[in-house]
Amino acid sequence: MAEPMVSRGQGNASDAGNDSNASNAGNASNASNAATSGKPVLAAGIRHFTFHDGQVPALQDVAISLAPGSFTAILGASGSGKSTLGRLLAGWLPPGGHGSLAGFLELSGTRLEFAGGAGDPRIDPAQWGRHVGFVPQDPGAVLSTVRATVAEELAFGLENAGTGRGDMQAAVQRTAGLLGLQGLLDQDPGTLSGGQLRRLAIGCAIIAGPPVLVMDEPFASLDAAGAEDLATLVLDLLKRGTAVVILSQVVDPLLLDADTWVVLAGGMVTAAGHPAGMGAGHANDGGVPPVLPRAIRRPAVPESAVPPRRPAARQAGPAALQLRGVSFAYPDPQVRGKESRRRWGRAAPAGGLNTGTPVLQDISLQVHPGEIVAVTGPNGAGKSTLLRHFNGLLRPTAGTVLVSGSDISSDPVGRTAASVGLLFQQPRDQLFERTVLREVRFGLERLVGRDMVAGRAAAALQAVGLAEAADEHPAELPASAQRLLALATVLARRPAVLALDEPTVALDGDGLALLDAAVGSAAAAGAAVVLVTHDLGYARTAAHRLLTLDGGRLTPA
Repeated sequence: MAEPMVSRGQGNASDAGNDSNASNAGNASNASNAATSGKPVLAAGIRHFTFHDGQVPALQDVAISLAPGSFTAILGASGSGKSTLGRLLAGWLPPGGHGSLAGFLELSGTRLEFAGGAGDPRIDPAQWGRHVGFVPQDPGAVLSTVRATVAEELAFGLENAGTGRGDMQAAVQRTAGLLGLQGLLDQDPGTLSGGQLRRLAIGCAIIAGPPVLVMDEPFASLDAAGAEDLATLVLDLLKRGTAVVILSQVVDPLLLDADTWVVLAGGMVTAAGHPAGMGAGHANDGGVPPVLPRAIRRPAVPESAVPPRRPAARQAGPAALQLRGVSFAYPDPQVRGKESRRRWGRAAPAGGLNTGTPVLQDISLQVHPGEIVAVTGPNGAGKSTLLRHFNGLLRPTAGTVLVSGSDISSDPVGRTAASVGLLFQQPRDQLFERTVLREVRFGLERLVGRDMVAGRAAAALQAVGLAEAADEHPAELPASAQRLLALATVLARRPAVLALDEPTVALDGDGLALLDAAVGSAAAAGAAVVLVTHDLGYARTAAHRLLTLDGGRLTPA
């Protein structure tokens, strides 16, 4: 395998390797050179890595060596340095451009030495990425944003590599089949659910068959079927010789099968070895191995082991939120779907394009002040769509939505937002200010008056554990802190209805405790809470009622 594209000073080096042919997807031949030479397919020796604006190293004394077909789990709580390490390994955080690295990175037998100076190698992330597939914690970050359909997103990297049309079409179909995306190939990526988007991101990472796959919290937002499919896919990739790295703050069942656990805390390795030698057996009964930080999340536990739900605390009076016979369907794409079918060799359906498949069908729901309702269901069932009806971001094709007894159909979204606080599934859709404090204060004065702004903002930040981060930039926070900050922006308004979309994603044990306390306090103060989640353990302990959305229908779980 040719050495990765780098440059020393201004000079260019050789190409990062042959263009990956689509027929090589998942094939062990990708790693054959490393295997026969006895060298790791990817390795790193990090004496220290410090972001340019950082005061202390984000990583220090970290060593990783990945053999072909090896399975490594990198575990740690929020802020431990997992994502930073994953991005370094994947070429998404090139030394020099984002921070200073002292140490080495070795890819396919070529070692690059870094001393944190101007003469260090310069990595080409695109070329590096042909050897190391990466799925970031935010799956939307992996998409090109210029492709109209799921099929085109999957093919994007292959097109850039000059893959032939026939091989490219075959690879798209094969990868879609592995990830349950066959029925979504003509769909706009922007309309996918969180779990579907994560599957697409994984597909984009594996379609060209890189010898290394690094995934950051890959089980987040996946339903049970998606998690099972991902586990099967990982085991298949390992058999084919792909080195797989999973970064996680949850001891998911698949991670018990890893060859190596590497535990990070404060950017340093605190433990490493085979799971069996690190007390991994504790995870089988819902416990956490003693070598892991307290904030590491437990795996899912049987329903029989879940404590009883908290007693209903709903207050007397009319419902804070009411849906009466709500139905909704997204319109089908017109030209986009037709063109995609032609391009990818599939016939258009008989009778032409339809008017859209119903997502919600005749849904009726009442949520009273002080009540917490959890909604679960498979990826793509319409859970996020349901929440967007609460504040008028989406309008039903039939039926009525009432907030505090008033029909919101003719109200501007901005007016309804004062009564309905919506936490989006992705914090990037909600955060845009320069500091944490400014984020929470944004628009608050108009709602509560100047005299109350400071107190409301301080209380909201205290509730989510971010009081000491008031002057930090939201973009520089860990993913868990960004999610908690987005929650604080909603809590500060003290709306009558809280609508939370996958609020537990990216939260470690400490973050989950903060979320639970904040939601419980909001309900006790009279808010009606509706949360959608795939975290059944949290749903069962947090909610007064558990509902399932599937096939457009909302039913008791």
